Amino acid sequence: MQERRRNPRNKVMYGGLAETDGASRECVVRNISDTGASIEFSNDIRLPREQLLLKIARKGRAFAARIVWWRDNFVGLAFNPEPSVSYPRSDLEERLRRSEKKKRELQQRIRQLIDGG
Repeated sequence: MQERRRNPRNKVMYGGLAETDGASRECVVRNISDTGASIEFSNDIRLPREQLLLKIARKGRAFAARIVWWRDNFVGLAFNPEPSVSYPRSDLEERLRRSEKKKRELQQRIRQLIDGG
């Protein structure tokens, strides 16, 4: 299938928090790009076709977005053009970020060793 998006999305699995109309729901960010994301909720959800705030603790960022589509418990988002908002990271979030970086470095080193590098 041909990619129709201007900015291809990276497949990820981040924990997220979707806030809309004063309510919050936990979600999983399945893919993300500079201009949008696809998120998944644990069960079927109905959202108003308007704005929401997507917070991704692992990234320490929040994105104002509009809902483009939804199907069962999957929702497609387009980020608003204004820059995303950063919010303070807790000590745990900073340690998680460092741990993820170390994990990527170790995976890269393992691939090098396996490939004879």
